[in-house]
Amino acid sequence: NADPVKISRKIAEAARDSQGSSLFGTRKKTTPDLAAFVNGIMVRYFDYNDTYLSKEPAHPSDNIGPCFSVAESERGTGKDLLLSIILAYEIQCRLCDAADIRHRGWDHVCYGLPSTALAAGKLMDLDSEHMTQAVNLAVNSHITMRQVRAGELSMWKGCSFANAARNGVFSALLAREGMTGPSPIFEGEMGFFKQVSGPFEMNIDDFGGKNGSFKIAETYLKFFPAEIHSQTSIWAALEARKEIENPDHIVSVEIASHEAGYTILGKDPEKWNPLTKETADHSLPYIVAIALLEGKIDNSTYSEKKYRDPKILDFLKKVTVVEDKTLSSRYPEAVANRVTVKLSSGKIVSKQVDYHKGHPKNPMSDQDVEEKFLRLTRKILDKNHARRILDAAWNLEKAKDLSKMVAMMTLR
Repeated sequence: NADPVKISRKIAEAARDSQGSSLFGTRKKTTPDLAAFVNGIMVRYFDYNDTYLSKEPAHPSDNIGPCFSVAESERGTGKDLLLSIILAYEIQCRLCDAADIRHRGWDHVCYGLPSTALAAGKLMDLDSEHMTQAVNLAVNSHITMRQVRAGELSMWKGCSFANAARNGVFSALLAREGMTGPSPIFEGEMGFFKQVSGPFEMNIDDFGGKNGSFKIAETYLKFFPAEIHSQTSIWAALEARKEIENPDHIVSVEIASHEAGYTILGKDPEKWNPLTKETADHSLPYIVAIALLEGKIDNSTYSEKKYRDPKILDFLKKVTVVEDKTLSSRYPEAVANRVTVKLSSGKIVSKQVDYHKGHPKNPMSDQDVEEKFLRLTRKILDKNHARRILDAAWNLEKAKDLSKMVAMMTLR
């Protein structure tokens, strides 16, 4: 029911396709590319999906919405869907390992263009030549600027990958019909290496299924709905709170973070005066302040009433964010944050957390993941309905088609 979903769904519903792809939660179908867009926004908007950290960060589960949309329209099986998801994760994460593009002004969703184009192409059973053209078309025309995550953040923060996915799927559809695109798209005179990433090499033999492990097993899950670099700061703040009798006695709060945490979440002045939900969930000072004051972070944390509350805005004046070079040197192996609170009594409480719940070194259990799903759906699904969806998800590889899963997710 978020505004970006309502906006995108309204547009998608105008392009009805009875043989196409379902819009999650509805009985309405549209074209696969528009379904990829709408469903992708629904996956991403709460900023609660997984993350991969390397030279470039990413949220690889952004690929699931488009993969599901194409798998449904292509009448794929559960195994077909799982294969496409694993493939998309592998491609996007390996590209993240290859080159940092955010410091060059480009958004990480650029790597979602080839991942979604190739995953869609796999589901469409395209040959290598048509796959190549799908990537050529997707990458050439849809590069995304990093401004989407700078300054005051807009609705588009949660829509950017979904738009890349829309273009990736559309490019695969075009390639299937014979459309060709500019090449060589990476090494060319005006290609991706020259314009966006700088040169890099990738060894396909390192991919999962060959000599390497699958990247889907190396992503980080989120316990809280907040940007990934803030997760350990939340845990640190909650630990500090246990030693603070009254938050009114807090005089100052210092958050020591690594370069990525500081740059993405604690550098811009907008982080101390959020005007949007998107800025609030990407603000270290705001997120830590709420954790200290309320002892929890959930989706209600980002209501306009809360992030514009004069008392909270006044508290934010006590908060500073600094980069700790030692923490930066450990990134991305550790995504550490330290929260230091000074009280009016003179007492200082300092807590550091290196690995949040959901990190591969501090993993969430299957039960943790199920409980997260149940928390998110309790207002719209009864427990039995939610349980049926979970059971279907755990047994997806056995599904002969996706119709039952789609039916279970239909609410209106």
